[in-house]
Amino acid sequence: MKLNRDNIFKKYNWLREKKRPFIISCDYDGIICASFLNHYLNWDLVGYYDYTSIWLSNKAIEHKKQIIWVDLNILPNTGKSIGVHIVSRNNKYPTGSTTSCNPNILMNITSNDFKNKFPFSTLIFLLWLHNIKYYNNIFAKLLILHSDNTWMKMQKYPRNINFWTNCLSDFKWELFFDQANSLEFEEKVDQILYPKLIKLGAGNKFSKLTSKYLNIKSRESIINPDWDTDIILKLFNLFAEILDWTPPKLPIINKKINGSQYKIPINRIKKNGLINYIKKNNIFSYAFISPKEFSYTIFNTYKEK
Repeated sequence: MKLNRDNIFKKYNWLREKKRPFIISCDYDGIICASFLNHYLNWDLVGYYDYTSIWLSNKAIEHKKQIIWVDLNILPNTGKSIGVHIVSRNNKYPTGSTTSCNPNILMNITSNDFKNKFPFSTLIFLLWLHNIKYYNNIFAKLLILHSDNTWMKMQKYPRNINFWTNCLSDFKWELFFDQANSLEFEEKVDQILYPKLIKLGAGNKFSKLTSKYLNIKSRESIINPDWDTDIILKLFNLFAEILDWTPPKLPIINKKINGSQYKIPINRIKKNGLINYIKKNNIFSYAFISPKEFSYTIFNTYKEK
């Protein structure tokens, strides 16, 4: 099965609309998506979400039902989102998922098929969807493939990478893959990308992934909008310099809503089923984060009106 851009745009026509308000995940992946969407679609960044708290500007509050949630998957029926998490078990989807543009949903990838999970970032899905070319220079490639640790996944899961590049056809994937799975590329990550991110304060945390050749521990950028707006600005400026993407304006946060995040074994939702569990617990967002673990967030104060 191959995904077709025109069919996706017909189903999710808001993906082509200009000047939409949007909220991003609080990490590198969300921030680089914000730069892309501001530059190409003139979308308006209005807040952040880190799966525990939501930071909202006045624009977000005023235009609540028009918001697009980027690099995220949320459940309210009025909420539209684009993200790459697995959100189905046994092909069961709550009604809120119908407004989510997610390659795993489009390809019917469930928690039983983790080996086939979409291996790229939300940014790379957006690049394919809008058929955007980028400068073929090494720093641009480093910045793009750092999103969601895509370059390490290219090393570790080549069969799944091939599966998805066939699904997402009509795109110059060789621009991404050329030399990415090599010792030379890892050296550039280690000597160029990571020192730059550390200097900006955007690479001081580690994930579980390690690289193939140099055993490099993958670095992450986890952002708290209460005190990390300087890091967000520095990343926006870096993307402007290297990728030539117009930096978004930082939203002025006027409200913060705190919720509760839980991680439980998938077996705990087997008895009553996913949809019943979601309804019973009034879940706002969720994802299957491994073949055995389910993560979800609850808010008592963020409700549809």
